[in-house]
Amino acid sequence: MSDVIDQAVKALNEKDTSGFGDTAKFVIDGEGAIMLDDEGARAGDEDATVTMMADADTFQQILDGSINPTTAFMTGKLKVDGDMGAAMKLAPLLG
Repeated sequence: MSDVIDQAVKALNEKDTSGFGDTAKFVIDGEGAIMLDDEGARAGDEDATVTMMADADTFQQILDGSINPTTAFMTGKLKVDGDMGAAMKLAPLLG
């Protein structure tokens, strides 16, 4: 597993995402994938309600709050596949 994935899993597990209620997959270009559900974040590549794809820099900016997930999506830095409602519900929990 890459250092980027390890750091992202740790950062996601420090956030309160307990009210999310769905399953999300974050695919980080060239690094791997992270699963997020009610039990927290972990490295993995499983089926999910929503899949978000970005490069490592964009994902880090989303996690540290320097870019809003909605802004990243609108500018093409973040791609979303699946349930857009789940993505919208997750966005405020990430920043």
